[in-house]
Amino acid sequence: MMASNPHKTPVYIHACGSHSALGLTEQDIHSSLRSGIGQGMAGDTFQLNDGSRVIVGRATNPLPVITSASPNQNTRNNQLALSALAQISEQVEQAKATFGADRIAVVVGSSTSGISDGEVALKHHAKNGELPDDFNYYKQELSNLSDFIADHFGLTGLHYVVSTACSSSGRVFLTAKRLLKAGLADAVIVGGADSLCALTVNGFDGLDSVSKSLCRPFGEGRDGINIGEAAAFMLLSLTPPSESDIQIALLGAGESSDAHHISAPDPEGRGAEAAMQAALTDAGLAASDIGYVNAHGTSTPLNDAMESKAIVRVLGEHVPVSSTKPLTGHTLGAASAIEAMICWQILRHNLTLPVPAGQQERDPLIAPIRLVQHGDTLKQNAILSNSFAFGGNNVCLIFGKL
Repeated sequence: MMASNPHKTPVYIHACGSHSALGLTEQDIHSSLRSGIGQGMAGDTFQLNDGSRVIVGRATNPLPVITSASPNQNTRNNQLALSALAQISEQVEQAKATFGADRIAVVVGSSTSGISDGEVALKHHAKNGELPDDFNYYKQELSNLSDFIADHFGLTGLHYVVSTACSSSGRVFLTAKRLLKAGLADAVIVGGADSLCALTVNGFDGLDSVSKSLCRPFGEGRDGINIGEAAAFMLLSLTPPSESDIQIALLGAGESSDAHHISAPDPEGRGAEAAMQAALTDAGLAASDIGYVNAHGTSTPLNDAMESKAIVRVLGEHVPVSSTKPLTGHTLGAASAIEAMICWQILRHNLTLPVPAGQQERDPLIAPIRLVQHGDTLKQNAILSNSFAFGGNNVCLIFGKL
């Protein structure tokens, strides 16, 4: 049983939609999670500026055409977002009818926005000496995503983008919780979208952080990340869903900013530990209430070493741990949201805990976490999900079934 605290108020998840290398439909997502193979990771590569190729995670299903938005909101990133938003549109419209268009906030994360469109425009400029007629720099501004979502649904409440690198779409859950409890909104669309672009893939390669093969979180000889793209969104409210007997909620959230280094984590994981402990305290839960950890697990030597230390200090050596980044790629600003979606799917559909295909034995040089084994199921109704970013920007979310 979960430890209970009558003073803690859960934030209910009314709907969830996503599109990533796991697939678009629930059937495809469940199949990918069961097999440990993301369909968009298989055999797909990305050409770097130096001509070499690396594995990336693509959202391979066709993207919808944007027709109703401003021409300057017609970006591939927004198309990716729309493919996920379509899955929660019914619940958003219900919330709009119940609360009003001005009482639904939009707080989402991104790190790329429309940069891929800017790259297309730059190639056009190199060939023709001018930018295409349909290009506007606003396409690359971070606010483009939240503006698009608000305009798409006809919402007039608060809307903005949080951009803290790889914890972006995790921080939006903390912001949403504060907005709801402060009475500034009655429902909040949270999530994130990041699309593949040459800038980020080459940038991480320049940091020697990109693996030339499928990444191996917590494994011996791990050599870096696979970049991915994804969009995932949820509709949150303090009011439980009335039409469902399965209630999934954000139980707690924690954050820290240790500012250890601009790109390297604190090797002892003190900031990660602080965020995890804060999330447990916020949820009113004990370490023994956590049934699974969806780790940040980037497959870089430094991250996995420090994260394993933090997990063992906070939760002990027996809680099942895995990273789902070999199934989706590291989706940067959308990583927290796509992994929150995975937690939601596990809780809602009683899925077995995900084991990436090719998962190796734990590196004996890192702290003794217990990696998920095939057939493991959730023994407690709470899942902890970590997201850590450049600059020591750490977020931990706890989701549970009520």
